[in-house]
Amino acid sequence: MGGDDFGQLVYLGLLGAAVVAWFISQNRNSMGKTLQQAMVWGLLFVGVIAAYGLWGDIRRAAIPQQHYQSDSVVEIPRSRDGHYNLVLVINNQAVEFTVDTGATHMVLSAQDAEAIGIDPNSLSYFGQAQTANGIVGTARVNLETVELGPIIDRNVSAQVNGGEMSGSLLGMSYLNRFNRIEINNGVLTLER
Repeated sequence: MGGDDFGQLVYLGLLGAAVVAWFISQNRNSMGKTLQQAMVWGLLFVGVIAAYGLWGDIRRAAIPQQHYQSDSVVEIPRSRDGHYNLVLVINNQAVEFTVDTGATHMVLSAQDAEAIGIDPNSLSYFGQAQTANGIVGTARVNLETVELGPIIDRNVSAQVNGGEMSGSLLGMSYLNRFNRIEINNGVLTLER
């Protein structure tokens, strides 16, 4: 601690002592009530500081999000709906996927395809997929870049679904790019 720091500390200490002395002299008739209110404000102040310091942990517990352990390991907590949802950046646009090990391909909804720059109306839906809603037409597309945090894949094959979908599905054609896929204690781990 340098001389300037020590001088500032002494100055702040004297200033604080002066404020406390003034506060006591002004409130000497109702000191019990004043101390009670000061304690409440002090506890509120400590609570705000604690909440601010723990905000990252609180947010992760309240809103589970994918977490990158390293350049090759991604952890996805189970969502409140029981599914594993993650966000991929496709052609510089964030797209949310539901992990579906029962799906053969990475399947984009028409809305998500449009969001990443693919016109669903200009595609040829020559393929077919069996879904819970029956058979739907699919169109094969190539995605220039697919990013999952630090993991970047290029020229990735996917399907655009011609039917109604509530969101996009991340199937085995993409998941097979990982060396390890593990679900343990409500966390899906993908490792390259």
